[in-house]
Amino acid sequence: MATAAEPANALPRGYALNEYTIESVLGAGGFGMTYLATDANLNRKVALKEYLPGEFASRNPDSSVQPLGGEAGESFQWGLQRFLDEARTLASFHHPNIVRVMRFFEANCTGYMVMEFVNGKPLSDWISARRPLSRQPLLRIIEPLLDGLEVIHNAGYLHRDIKPANIYIRGDGSPVLLDFGSARHLTSGDQEMTAIVTPGYAPLEQYHSHGKQGPWSDIYSFGGVLYWMVTGSKPPEAAARVHEDVMVPAVRAGFAGVHGPELLAAIDWALKPHEAERPQNVDEFRRALAGEPPAAAFERTVPESAVSRNVVSPAQAPSRQSGVVFDPVLLKWLETELAKHIGPISAVVVKNAAKKAVSVDTLCRAVAAEIGDEKEQAAFIKRFTASEQSGRLTGPASEGVSRDESISRKFADQTLRQAETSLAQYIGAIAKLVVKRAAAKARDEAELYLLIADEIKDANERKAFVRKAITASRKR
Repeated sequence: MATAAEPANALPRGYALNEYTIESVLGAGGFGMTYLATDANLNRKVALKEYLPGEFASRNPDSSVQPLGGEAGESFQWGLQRFLDEARTLASFHHPNIVRVMRFFEANCTGYMVMEFVNGKPLSDWISARRPLSRQPLLRIIEPLLDGLEVIHNAGYLHRDIKPANIYIRGDGSPVLLDFGSARHLTSGDQEMTAIVTPGYAPLEQYHSHGKQGPWSDIYSFGGVLYWMVTGSKPPEAAARVHEDVMVPAVRAGFAGVHGPELLAAIDWALKPHEAERPQNVDEFRRALAGEPPAAAFERTVPESAVSRNVVSPAQAPSRQSGVVFDPVLLKWLETELAKHIGPISAVVVKNAAKKAVSVDTLCRAVAAEIGDEKEQAAFIKRFTASEQSGRLTGPASEGVSRDESISRKFADQTLRQAETSLAQYIGAIAKLVVKRAAAKARDEAELYLLIADEIKDANERKAFVRKAITASRKR
């Protein structure tokens, strides 16, 4: 009999299946069950995945799997064949950062896949004590996973369920991508692409079986994971972003000084709601993370007028220089702000404009011309002018100067340190980043504590935190 923590239709502990003995349930989903098992021949732990789609089949008393009748039975057989075909293909992949499929077989009238058991921590547990991760530690996790994903894509497969829960960090710090139970071959055609949805990480095209799925779909999910890593929150559900995009861009939600403006802009590019506006393959996304998006991507993400007027390759750039040298902080501010409107190509636009501009004003207006919406273009120029006249930049690239100075005028260092210490008891090291972000918005100490309290998951603990913090602040 299954325990309260295990699905009722799971194979029981101690059940023998060929040379494997079931130890416990590792996870369950719409297409099957994954068990922790012991391989008696090799005396090692393995992850054993069983094909058991609840919509099409049920468990018999003798542990066999019984397909339901009619069309459900046909769907079960179709899915079983693809489960075995995919297991065969996945078993051919040998990459240190994707979980290894060691064998597959049929039993109990269904299919089983034997995979490497990864002894480590899920990404969510591993990162909690390490936030905020700066750019290089982030890339040390992300780049090997992208290399593994590229192997999958080059073989014609999609993962289709990339999320923090499916990424583990081994004891040696290396990452591994798990759970290929939702993987599908691209040549199966859109008609056979079942809907796979993890809110916040699944792109819109995965919400229905006829969506145009491709490598760009996995890249959206990867962008969602990165967004969660730098902000602490997953992106809004893709379906909620169609008519009005409510997502706060990573270039605003993250900190350019910590994560790097190129990385934040690349995250926003990967999370574009429309699939044609995202990086189309791993290589494009990898280049964007490094601040080097390929020319082909420029033409997709930038208005046609921008491509025709100012976006040129280094070989085509005019040899005549303006002779004006601009402050690097100013240029980085412009790149980061412009990226909110046109994506990672902003770095190239600003660089080219800086070669020809004869003043700060002409530089600002040249890059603003690449913003398609006239109101947004005017707001961009107005914000820049106001910041320049006040003698400070307010964009993410200069947060280490302007935002910190603004915060220090509102809150004493002791107040911020006390807020960080109190919040860290609930969310760990990321408290410092949360307090800094909230202090930039809060008008007084009471509002500061109300804002940072939102990071505490337990409602009762959140109320107690606010009550205690505000009472203490009144006494000071």
